Amino acid sequence: MRVLIAEDEVYLAEAVETVLTREGMAVDVVHDGGDALERLSVNDYDAVVLDRDLPGVHGDDVCRSIVADGSGVFVLMLTAAGRLTEKVAGFEIGADDYLAKPFEFPELIARLRCAARRPRDARPPVLERGPVRLDTFRREVYRDGRYVRLSRKEFNVLEILLAADGGVISAERLLEKAWDENADPFTNSVRVTISTLRRKLGEPSVIDTVSGVGYRFADPDAVSR
Repeated sequence: MRVLIAEDEVYLAEAVETVLTREGMAVDVVHDGGDALERLSVNDYDAVVLDRDLPGVHGDDVCRSIVADGSGVFVLMLTAAGRLTEKVAGFEIGADDYLAKPFEFPELIARLRCAARRPRDARPPVLERGPVRLDTFRREVYRDGRYVRLSRKEFNVLEILLAADGGVISAERLLEKAWDENADPFTNSVRVTISTLRRKLGEPSVIDTVSGVGYRFADPDAVSR
């Protein structure tokens, strides 16, 4: 899951970034509305943790822009005002969820996890293909009933491949969805992660390389043979 944090309180933004990164999410951070709109225009985010009172472009206007764009990005709006009227106003401009400051990090994480399971994401909480089963809620992976311990990055890459249901995913797309914006576009991190995934998931391999195109999860019938 890739998340943009748009929060002008630097220490809070850094704390949220640390917590979400530990949860296996790819996280980018901005501190004003103009930067938020710029990042949204060039990166593909699953969710935005959006402070309503951003400097530059107000958070309300950022939210309206996301809704107008039709990208389906989940907007979780943060505000220091927890009054009912403030919440209603946030929902009326298009926010999907609302969290008043101060908030507890476990609640923020739970709300974002729920966002990832919404119909717009089209992903069930458990993804299965052939011998591999991935539980997005418990963050557990099994191959033929055997638990497979994966790093956060390996888990994210496997989740993307499983969600594609046999479709080919380019290395660039994997880099965009599973890494943050600081990732070097010329890095071999995707290739290394795929190689490690293949080794951990065992034989026969469940990840195919499509030469010159990318990677896909193997046909279950081919894996079983």
